[in-house]
Amino acid sequence: MDLRKLKTLIDLVAESGISELEVTEGESKVKIVKGAPAGQNQMVMMQAPYATAAPAAAATVTHAAAEPAAAAAAEPSGHVVKSPMVGTFYRSSAPGAAAFVEIGSSVKQGETVCIIEAMKLLNEIETDAAGVIKQILVENGQPVEFGQPLFIIG
Repeated sequence: MDLRKLKTLIDLVAESGISELEVTEGESKVKIVKGAPAGQNQMVMMQAPYATAAPAAAATVTHAAAEPAAAAAAEPSGHVVKSPMVGTFYRSSAPGAAAFVEIGSSVKQGETVCIIEAMKLLNEIETDAAGVIKQILVENGQPVEFGQPLFIIG
């Protein structure tokens, strides 16, 4: 896919009401996500099978082949609370409000630990185990994928 087509797609996403666009052309695949927080934008390009692009003033280019190795090395111990959906992760119910949980917070099963915004709907995410929050693996406002680890409970 040439740069002009990619720029046109980025402009289309930026000007429209959609937050994500995925296009496959031959063996190349491009995914454009709108609304990533400042400093979080990145552009990942690969010939095949997958490439991701986000509009950014200063895009960084990385190789997706390095990502699985880094994810495997960072496999946490304890109970993992995973994202049940794709969306944007928020630690509190409103900007400026206190976070639902902090590292060291004691949680009960069924307690709300975060919100994931998907398609303009705010979904409260509850923990499926009781314990103490050992790690928070996602930054506030960061996009998350289905099954992505969010918290470690010990």
